[in-house]
Amino acid sequence: MLSASLVLLVSVPLFTFYVLYRRGRGSLKHLRGPPVPSWLFGNQRQLRFQADVGDLEFEWVREYGEVMRTGGCWGIDQLLVADPRALQYILQGGGYHYPKRAEMNESTRHLMGRGLVWASGSVHQRQRRILNPVFTAQQLRTFLPQFQQCASRLTQKWKEQIENGNTTLNVSRWLPRLTLDAIGDAAFDYHFGALDDPDGKNELLECLDNLFADSTLYPSKFDMLFRALWDHIPESVLKCFEYLPNKEIHRFRSFKVLAKRVAAQLVREKTTSALASEATSRDVMSVLVRSNTAQEGKRMLDEDEVLSQMATLLLGGHETIASTLGWLLYELAKHPEQQQTIREEIKALRMKVGSDAEFSVAELDSLPFTNAAIKESLRLHPISPTINRIADRDDVIPLSTPIVGTNGDQISEVAIAKGQEIMVSICSYNRLTSVWGADAHEWNPKRFLEDRDEKSSAQAKNTSVGVFSNLLTFAAGVRGCIGWRFAMIEMQAVLVELMDNFELRIPEGGLDIQRLPAGMMIPMIRGKMHEGVQMPLQISIVE
Repeated sequence: MLSASLVLLVSVPLFTFYVLYRRGRGSLKHLRGPPVPSWLFGNQRQLRFQADVGDLEFEWVREYGEVMRTGGCWGIDQLLVADPRALQYILQGGGYHYPKRAEMNESTRHLMGRGLVWASGSVHQRQRRILNPVFTAQQLRTFLPQFQQCASRLTQKWKEQIENGNTTLNVSRWLPRLTLDAIGDAAFDYHFGALDDPDGKNELLECLDNLFADSTLYPSKFDMLFRALWDHIPESVLKCFEYLPNKEIHRFRSFKVLAKRVAAQLVREKTTSALASEATSRDVMSVLVRSNTAQEGKRMLDEDEVLSQMATLLLGGHETIASTLGWLLYELAKHPEQQQTIREEIKALRMKVGSDAEFSVAELDSLPFTNAAIKESLRLHPISPTINRIADRDDVIPLSTPIVGTNGDQISEVAIAKGQEIMVSICSYNRLTSVWGADAHEWNPKRFLEDRDEKSSAQAKNTSVGVFSNLLTFAAGVRGCIGWRFAMIEMQAVLVELMDNFELRIPEGGLDIQRLPAGMMIPMIRGKMHEGVQMPLQISIVE
């Protein structure tokens, strides 16, 4: 009997001809773009193996403009988009007409199940309607004390580690413990105890440890070619791929199974409680269960969908927030004078509200430079540097800045065919000089304190992109991150706590951090990738 690998190897060439037959090749030939080094891989190996996430895209945007043709696998043309108006049209105006590619959707199902990040079209609308009560401003404010308590526990743990005035800690090992405890308290009303036993064995943390670095960083040639064909494989067949002997699929599925197992018993308890008339619990799961039980028939989430939302919240509320905080602390460690500015803001606010009082959400929102630093970290270091879409119809995409075509003509809109692959370059948009100024590639929180009227021409045209502060980091439109405000409140609480208690510095001898492309942007020390995800910072207690 032929092995599965041999069957796949035989099938790939056959699928290639099918793909080329179905795809409207040549529709982007009038667009300029980088040289394509390989018909089989296009520019994809360059992108997936670059030393620092975004460097290639930044160079290409400077040379070819904010929209260009790049090479996908199997000779397919991809449209790389960073233009504000084009992004607004695709992500906001396009609604559900630009769904995720099958490769990304199926990988999401392997990792988080049939939750909101996986869902599309009417299923996504139904799920989002039930989840909306979880993410109202009133509901989110109730989580702040839990975030503050978790941040306070982290402070105590770090103080216990400090000897002789300072110590160097890998914050990329501590912050995930903080955010796991925070999401456990807020989402499940359950204490994981990750901070209380940092040297012990936490099953979820072990499963999440280096998850993306071990599974999606530097994929094999075969894996890249095989996954590029998933858009043309029936969904019923794709579902079987969850059991293929592939490292990424195995790691992703292991997390999903564990997350659902952790959530299952809690969901049953919350469902029983929700049916009681006196139920008032405000954790995410309780609110979700109450919202779901208020629905009727097909409007309700089934049990697997509910568990998938919990897996989604565990990963989204843990890994992404921890990573963003890590990059934020790294930048502040390089700018100690900005740490002092934040401390002065905190001190001034304490004088208003009382030294022993915990800050409210409104008071955290009133810290201008503190919030500017968070926004700048989100801008400069988006955790998901790109997202992929595919057009479900023929369309014409407008541009805010005309580009020059291969024949020298000015192009102000791009016609695309149904099935066109699109790479939305979040990292490129977040560093466009036309939007963020001449210093767009530099760390400068003050850009968010400037008068909006002095901003770039793109903003003056009201080409607002994203769900928050014109950033694309939380995506945009109907697929924009529903939990962006949840993330902001948690980051505010943690940053204020840490700046109030610690001074951060780059360790002696310097620190050369790489932004590695592993689906998510992960930090590693250049030349020490074998040591895994790292962000070592020197930490001392503020006197």
